[in-house]
Amino acid sequence: MKKVAFIVPYPIGFAPSQRFRFEQYTSFFEENNFQLKYFPFLSENDFKVLYESGQFFRKFLAIIKGFFKRFIMLFQLGKFDIVFIHREASPIGPPIFEWFISKLLKKKIIYDFDDAIWLKNTSETNKVVSSVKGHSKVGKICKWSNQIFCGNEYLIDYAKQFNLNVKYIPTTIDTVNTHNKIKKHTNKRLIIGWTGTHSTIKYLEKIELLLSRIQKKINFDFTIISDVDPDFKSLNYSFLKWNKKTELSDLLTIDIGLMPLEDTKWTRGKCGFKALQYMALGIPCIISPVGVNKLIVKDNYNGFLADSEKEWENKIKSLVNDFNLRTEIGARGVESVKNNYSVIAYKNIYLNFFQELLD
Repeated sequence: MKKVAFIVPYPIGFAPSQRFRFEQYTSFFEENNFQLKYFPFLSENDFKVLYESGQFFRKFLAIIKGFFKRFIMLFQLGKFDIVFIHREASPIGPPIFEWFISKLLKKKIIYDFDDAIWLKNTSETNKVVSSVKGHSKVGKICKWSNQIFCGNEYLIDYAKQFNLNVKYIPTTIDTVNTHNKIKKHTNKRLIIGWTGTHSTIKYLEKIELLLSRIQKKINFDFTIISDVDPDFKSLNYSFLKWNKKTELSDLLTIDIGLMPLEDTKWTRGKCGFKALQYMALGIPCIISPVGVNKLIVKDNYNGFLADSEKEWENKIKSLVNDFNLRTEIGARGVESVKNNYSVIAYKNIYLNFFQELLD
């Protein structure tokens, strides 16, 4: 039995980047003679504290506890065949732990990231951390790794500056065990919705006034599913606190899903997760044509791309007014995810990359 240590920033089951990039493959790997152990930097309680406003002392203690756990971890890694590092071993400072694992323990390393984490993009709640984040360490970790997993071509191009052994692993959806229900479209009053975290709600804020103007012309409700209430003043909306237990049922209340983005170096590194969630459930989506979004969605086939305010308005109107279009676009979205962005489609590819490293 081969043993893999997963060094991750967040507690298991909470962060989308972990849940939809590798946590959902755990049972499949175990069925194929792999033993996995997760080493999160943050506990569940510390994770919640870290993304609250203020709480400086508690955040400081959470970071200290995380570094202590990392130090203890180093003495446990000897028995593992592969060390899988997601994003970074520690949220601040230089790549000390990664250097130790590579140079002194001489472990085979898989390095995985799904954002342009070499760029500064610290949230407002933790902007004081930005100066000690150590964004430049990403290139060093790439150099020290045996394999690198990236979620899109933009990230791959960056990683290949330091290491040519880069594999494409998209963010995937488990269409069997989690996202296994399909939206039933009706002619009742529609709900347009958005889901995301405090770090991405700024993109929805950019089109708040536009949505408010459209809402006055067309009769629809709006739902925001997030960890924070944005307290929008213009848009008439309902807020649902994100909850893992009700995530699927909350998403299925939405008839049309939105994913607005600005076109920046940071957003080009994103892996289209919101769009994939909507599509997997048969919810037609309207998204910004930024980065990998342009590959995931074929405009007017399995979703819509909208760049200008006029395009957003016209495509929202089209879906709101046409029950059959919502049904057809939703069905094509489901098929696209199953064929190209699902656990079923990628589980054997993923497993083969691990086995290839061990050969």
